[in-house]
Amino acid sequence: MPLSHAHIRTTVETYLARHPDKREQLGGLLDALGRPTDIASRSTFTGHVTCGAIVVNPLGRVLHVLHLAGGKVLAPGGHTEPEDESLAGAALRELHEETGIPLQAAAPWPGYEAVPFDIDIHDIDAHPGKGEPGHQHFDLRFLFRLHTATGAPVVLREEEVGGIEWRPLDRVTSPALREKLLKLPLQAEPERANALALIYNDRGEYLLHLRDYFPGQIREPGMWSLLGGGREPQDAALEHTVRRELAEEAGLDLADLSPFGTEYASDDAGATVPIAIYAGRWNGDPRELHLEEGVMLAWFAPGGLHRLRIAPTTSDLIRRHAASLPAGASSAASQSGLPSHEERRPAAPHGTVLNVIGVHLYLERPDGTVLLGLRHPDSAFAPSTWHVLAGHCEQESAITCLIREAREEAGLHIERQDIELVHVVHHIDKAGNRPRMGLFFRARTWTGEPELREPDKCTQWTFWDPAALPDNLVPYTRQAIEKIRNGNPYSETGWPA
Repeated sequence: MPLSHAHIRTTVETYLARHPDKREQLGGLLDALGRPTDIASRSTFTGHVTCGAIVVNPLGRVLHVLHLAGGKVLAPGGHTEPEDESLAGAALRELHEETGIPLQAAAPWPGYEAVPFDIDIHDIDAHPGKGEPGHQHFDLRFLFRLHTATGAPVVLREEEVGGIEWRPLDRVTSPALREKLLKLPLQAEPERANALALIYNDRGEYLLHLRDYFPGQIREPGMWSLLGGGREPQDAALEHTVRRELAEEAGLDLADLSPFGTEYASDDAGATVPIAIYAGRWNGDPRELHLEEGVMLAWFAPGGLHRLRIAPTTSDLIRRHAASLPAGASSAASQSGLPSHEERRPAAPHGTVLNVIGVHLYLERPDGTVLLGLRHPDSAFAPSTWHVLAGHCEQESAITCLIREAREEAGLHIERQDIELVHVVHHIDKAGNRPRMGLFFRARTWTGEPELREPDKCTQWTFWDPAALPDNLVPYTRQAIEKIRNGNPYSETGWPA
């Protein structure tokens, strides 16, 4: 989904908290954030956001590229895209697209995981041939460390980039960046860092985790805390850390996590450890999660945190986040101080059974072949079985879910206007199980080729002839494909006759 005003504003305010003397200098950006226009869109010519990647290798040299459009040697960077999930992620994507350097080869500089290293406002000349008037770029520059001294494989985007150069700090082209980088202590290894998730719902409550009571073995034993943990070597960024921890601790996968800020704590040895805080909205039932660590998960309102055994820093963090939400975003429940219960929800009509909503992508090439993925042998559902690209709706519309799943699972980019509903299958595995409504959408056009973005879920993508589908295909998927090709919009499976 497009980058939100709230995410951009939070990122800018986090930067200004470190550099309060820059507030007047960034007045144009703050004014733009006060208007209803989408400053993440490159078509907003009153000024829009761009993102740059300041990449330092272990030898202390900074990556520059020759931008052909302006003939200038600058840091990699460019416009945001609708699929970008964070501003720092947009900077990394631009680095990869312009230079070919793999995303995993660069990691956020310790202490700058969720805050820009620099923000610059500069004028852009008009381009009448493109129909673009003169405007401003609000350039948020994020600092990254390259893992290897010799660099990484480079494949330039030749239509935009004429070459690269690794410059020493005193030859960095931007004076503001040069001044900041020269003050930066170069470290041979990344510092330790943690990442935590502030998960909140539409009732203004926050998801807290009751830790096991093992004094001496875990931090804050027997206390209510946020989900999250420490960075591991395989985590390219702290967003990867928090997502991995959510999956490992609770089997939770959130569509949207936005940086909220960076906190600092002392470890047992007295060293300071940065903690990146990511915020995300979720309206699920914690009792349905598969908790792997700790005692339980529950929703709590900020007004009742004083009744819990909880660290003061955690309480303060939650209250600050609650205060940052738009007026009216939380309900009276946020003042009650009690954990949420099903009784608070409007009662459903007697006999109503909730159905799980699943979205499915019917992707057909011009030659008639259809995209299927082979599910991982360890999948809870249909292991080692072929299935269309699919996912469950979270707090989002079905089409938004489909677009997100296509991007996350296979790197496919689909526009909303190119999607049409072609079949609905109402199915149930066996009597007593929760029924499911499967929505099959056709993408009339798309960009990209299927990639293995989630190899723990899908081990290969293949286009199959519908007349020769694999034997080990999910039964309701086989039925849906047959119905779609025959023009039938609805089917059922698993229900008693």
